Amino acid sequence: MSQLKKITIIAIVLIFIFALFPLRSSALGVSAQGAILMEQESGRILYEKNAHEKLRIASITKIMTAILAIESEKLDEQVKVSERATLAEGSSIYLQKGEKIKLEDLVYGLMLRSGNDSAVAIAEHVGGSLEGFVYLMNKKAEELGMKNTEFANPHGLDDHENHYSTAYDMAILTKYAMGNPTFREISGTETYRAPNPNEEWDRVWRNKNKLVTGLYEYATGGKTGYTKRAKRTLVSTASKSGLDTIVVTINDPDDWRDHMNLHDYAFASYELVKIKRKGTIKNIKDSVYKNKIFIKRDVLYPLKEEELDQVEIDIRLLKPKKEWNDAKDIPNIVGRMTILLNDKKIEELPIYYDNGNVSTTDDSVLQSFRMLFFALAGGKYYG
Repeated sequence: MSQLKKITIIAIVLIFIFALFPLRSSALGVSAQGAILMEQESGRILYEKNAHEKLRIASITKIMTAILAIESEKLDEQVKVSERATLAEGSSIYLQKGEKIKLEDLVYGLMLRSGNDSAVAIAEHVGGSLEGFVYLMNKKAEELGMKNTEFANPHGLDDHENHYSTAYDMAILTKYAMGNPTFREISGTETYRAPNPNEEWDRVWRNKNKLVTGLYEYATGGKTGYTKRAKRTLVSTASKSGLDTIVVTINDPDDWRDHMNLHDYAFASYELVKIKRKGTIKNIKDSVYKNKIFIKRDVLYPLKEEELDQVEIDIRLLKPKKEWNDAKDIPNIVGRMTILLNDKKIEELPIYYDNGNVSTTDDSVLQSFRMLFFALAGGKYYG
């Protein structure tokens, strides 16, 4: 066989292989120093590159500033702008000393135009002082499990050495923030109009996030960032066919393209599968538990087609006790459901008993559920 024929055959085989199998995440060629692609519902990581490396993050810092402002429940309050806010360097919404502006408007100016003056004004109003607000930022980061993050300001400017995060931590923060409907609305807004007390015309802000303003049809929100030391940083969220994705890149010279490619990779390769539906668990043989145990939420997880057969459901229940003479004697939580993918745990949730005491929305007993794990005994069921 000639050398040319061998090369032709090899080329044909390679084309056939690439047609059959989706592009692996390792072959995506992301140019960022740090990057991550996360599915929003489950938090499953679909791609990562130096995702836990501590790096400067510039204005994607403002995601934390925004969610704290929203959760303060002060969005309707009027904020008096201080001189310190007006002196903030970099990007600005051109606040004026002494003007009064609604906190909600400041959050829009923060997220759409990346106003550093807006960040300081928000911090002073919500935290009592800029320093007090930074304390709240770090407290929230700790609560969310952002283990490699430290905030030193509300805007992300390079004025402190101890201001950094990671692609992974910022994805955790974004996942949390996107659970808030007000944040989702603000983050995905293309244009916003705010009153201007010192002029005859309103302020009109257009989102700096090009993905949201038309570059990417599936974009739902995010935040841009840039400083000389951090370089280009970007967080974006997207949604297609029920699959919601988060991409974070840090120090990425080609971030728009990288984000679209990563979202497209997720949409082409994964489907959000309902592994288990909330409600009564069927096929339980034990007479005490039959048709009486349930889970409170659907179990959703992004899966590739070839992973569907690798999912297992492991149900473990407390061994019924003789003193359980009535339904009211049976604990609220009687077991746990573990979802396994290729023998690795991907989800775990409590199993409740329908004893008349359990609310379908009140999860205050989750701590008891964790303690129950140590006492679990008895049957193992699938289904």
